[in-house]
Amino acid sequence: MAKFADPQWPNAETFSEAAIAPEVREHNAAILDRLSQAPDIWKYELPLIRTARAAGRGSFPISASDPHAEVHMVDGDGHSIPVRVLRPRTRAARGAYLHIHGGGWVMGTPSEMDHRMRQIAENTGLVTVSVDYRLAPEHPYPAAPDDCEAAALWLIASTAHDIPREFLAIGGESAGAHLSAVTLLRLRDRHGLWPFRAANLVAGCYDLGGTPSVRNWGKDKLILNTRDIFKFTENFLQGGEDTRSADVSPLYAALDRMPPALFSCGTKDLLIDDTMMMAQRWHAAGNGVELGIYPGGCHVFQGFDTALAEESLSQMDGFLNRMIEASAQA
Repeated sequence: MAKFADPQWPNAETFSEAAIAPEVREHNAAILDRLSQAPDIWKYELPLIRTARAAGRGSFPISASDPHAEVHMVDGDGHSIPVRVLRPRTRAARGAYLHIHGGGWVMGTPSEMDHRMRQIAENTGLVTVSVDYRLAPEHPYPAAPDDCEAAALWLIASTAHDIPREFLAIGGESAGAHLSAVTLLRLRDRHGLWPFRAANLVAGCYDLGGTPSVRNWGKDKLILNTRDIFKFTENFLQGGEDTRSADVSPLYAALDRMPPALFSCGTKDLLIDDTMMMAQRWHAAGNGVELGIYPGGCHVFQGFDTALAEESLSQMDGFLNRMIEASAQA
């Protein structure tokens, strides 16, 4: 496995207003203007919000569906879990990437990420496997973690598919990064397994009780605001769960035997404390850590067509490629 030096922790300049590029400032201002004028989503039932998002009326640009996607079915506990598979078409496959989409545990689908999954497949040679986990509030905790755990076990051990597994990575955005971390912990603690060689964790929410940056953010709707985070967790956690339980908030878990991870986040993301705190604890537990902290980036800014997004996505693909190459040499 690749050797990791101490992470290059960002300095104060990274978080300064002066570090934000004009394009990023303009992009953020346009998002704030658009979302401040949009209807309050919490006045609507979540099925209507999901329909609007799928039609391209959400916070992020819609992705065209990949015509080469396959859907496989994973056995859950009394139900089936679809996983969406994209194979490289311009190069040989050399492993798999288990992807868990974002959406605050209440919305989102794997197909919404087809464009990015196609990029990963072609840029790294990894077959992408995206989990269509059950959503809250219809299926509150622990439904989503259970589905992601089942999909990971299927990918690792099932004889019902031909997806290569000589190298395995895991990752996701926002709630998907949270579920990725929970899945890694469940594999270790429940099954004695740590098969993933890399984790690509983007703007994750790792403390569902709310880190300081979440609590102090306020009303500005730069994709998300403080109220949104707590509305998401209110829908996800309906059984009085302890937000300091490791299975709910992985920031509080023992983090030994985790794979090397790239933590990516923008400085104008209200979840920046989650990323910085989790990266520090990951590093302190003896795991490899790489950081991608981007001045002015909003929540999951990688979903927009900007130079800052391209820089971050390139870092992610480079990280995955380095981990694949290091694993092959081990």
